[in-house]
Amino acid sequence: MQKFFENIFSGVGITDIIDILIVAFVIYKLLGLIKQTRAEQLMKGVLLLVVATFLSGLFNLHTINWILKGAVTLGAVAILVVFQPELRRALEYMGRSKIVKAPLREMDKERGKEITSHIVKAIDTFSKDRVGALIVFERQTSLSDIIETGTVVDADISEQLLGNIFYEGAPLHDGAVIIRDGCLYAAGCVLPLTRNNTISKELGTRHRAGIGITENSDALTFIVSEETGIISMASEGQLSRFLDIKTVEKTLLNMYLNTGEITGTMSVIARFINKIRGKNDAE
Repeated sequence: MQKFFENIFSGVGITDIIDILIVAFVIYKLLGLIKQTRAEQLMKGVLLLVVATFLSGLFNLHTINWILKGAVTLGAVAILVVFQPELRRALEYMGRSKIVKAPLREMDKERGKEITSHIVKAIDTFSKDRVGALIVFERQTSLSDIIETGTVVDADISEQLLGNIFYEGAPLHDGAVIIRDGCLYAAGCVLPLTRNNTISKELGTRHRAGIGITENSDALTFIVSEETGIISMASEGQLSRFLDIKTVEKTLLNMYLNTGEITGTMSVIARFINKIRGKNDAE
């Protein structure tokens, strides 16, 4: 047995190890991209088809094997069509990777603090008064196609302006606000809804839209529930609920004053708050 393993590992070089690690990493990332999406169920169906083709050949079921082989051949083309949203998401993810990412436009620290202060005060007021709000922060991925669905404002951010836009009865209150380069660039924008069917049915269109835009881009979204006043944050297709205003402030300051990235620490904090408050609500 010892000689068997020695023969195996004697032919393995450093390049082979690197090759295996890269392939494993790519597979891991692909599985992460399709997790909890339509593609997960479709992938299970494809794997079942491949296994059935192998077994039919093994047991000499020639007719079934011939049909399945034809299905697998056509399936290779069908996968490109069916998985188009997931493939697009994967390519966008690669484009947003740190290897090719360009730095965000630098912003003066005082300006960043001023913008954060206005947004935090507005979100705090929305939460207390139970005013529904959907605020999207454009980052690396351009949201020009989303902006075209709304009305260009291109104004300085202020608590009063945000309050007027999301005031119930205002013409643009049902849509999303897009923040670009520290300005309130557009309002009344229509966002794509999330494709994740595992999201709680208690969440309405506003939350689903807030998550959906982060699945198609690297945008950061804050959502305030009209029914409960709960503050939520969406990033990379994940929703963190039950945020307090301090967490909102720290997240925005981190985005504007550092690298524009939401650190892993903030994501962990948001998820922790989500779990703790979710348990308290259940009790």
